[in-house]
Amino acid sequence: MSHVRGSDGDWVSAMRAGQFEQAWVVTDRDLASCRWASGDKHVGPRHLQRIWRGEELRNRKVLVRCYHGLGDTIQFARFLAPLAERVRTLTVWCQPELIPLIEPIEGVGRAIPLHDGTPDADFEVDIEIMEIPHALRASRDLIELRKPYLTLPPRQGSECIGRQRALAVGLVWEVGNWDKRRAIPARLLKGLRCDEIQLYSLQLNIAPGAPDQPGAKDISTPDIVELGYRLRELDLLISVDTMVVHLAGALGCEPWVMLHRDCDWRWPAHAGTSVWYPRARLFHQRQSGDWAHVIEAVGSALAERAPRS
Repeated sequence: MSHVRGSDGDWVSAMRAGQFEQAWVVTDRDLASCRWASGDKHVGPRHLQRIWRGEELRNRKVLVRCYHGLGDTIQFARFLAPLAERVRTLTVWCQPELIPLIEPIEGVGRAIPLHDGTPDADFEVDIEIMEIPHALRASRDLIELRKPYLTLPPRQGSECIGRQRALAVGLVWEVGNWDKRRAIPARLLKGLRCDEIQLYSLQLNIAPGAPDQPGAKDISTPDIVELGYRLRELDLLISVDTMVVHLAGALGCEPWVMLHRDCDWRWPAHAGTSVWYPRARLFHQRQSGDWAHVIEAVGSALAERAPRS
């Protein structure tokens, strides 16, 4: 999101509390005085670039740049349709693997693959996808969608799980290099196993037979569209804070999110629900590094959901 480091506390507090109008006030104030408000906006690491400088978007040819992670693009794709209602044309320069999900969004004229260099697009104004809610002055109603906002193209393969009596639960426990505090040791998830629950691993890059695994059937896939179909076959997803959570939420699935003590700004500090994904359920660490009570809380909640024999 477009904000300045010096005011992170105010901005983060507002975002976590769902006080989005206040967050935009903080952003306005900071951008008015920061060095990013003038000068070249296309220099430095992509994820640190501030692209939108307050230019008029209405009736303009707009390019949306997706300079953050896959999960960020998925989470903020909800704002593309409202943006499209204001602009003349909308082109989205996004991660290649997300094009099949972004292209069908209402109002998106083109979705083109992100790459180093200059986009092959005709535009008058550009904006980073995470800056769109600020530009739209997004209210809670616009953010708190009550229906899926991504659709999947026709499936190429067959069902992966099929019908079964047991509760089908997907697991993700590892994360990328950004903020390793989000990861959970796989061995802790063994405590979730029981006869009424079938665990499925969606975790990528786990070697077959690797030690300390949770005993889940591997249904992982690097194909995000196929991953979306597999998420829809599950009854629910239990995951750390990573891209899969956002994909599940955007498709209307039920994600249970296990969060470390100092979780990211997009999640409330303590609450068990999220304004971003109405079906999400949040489980917070009470103390930094201690996942034991989180797993215990998840296990208790699972026991309530499991089918009775």
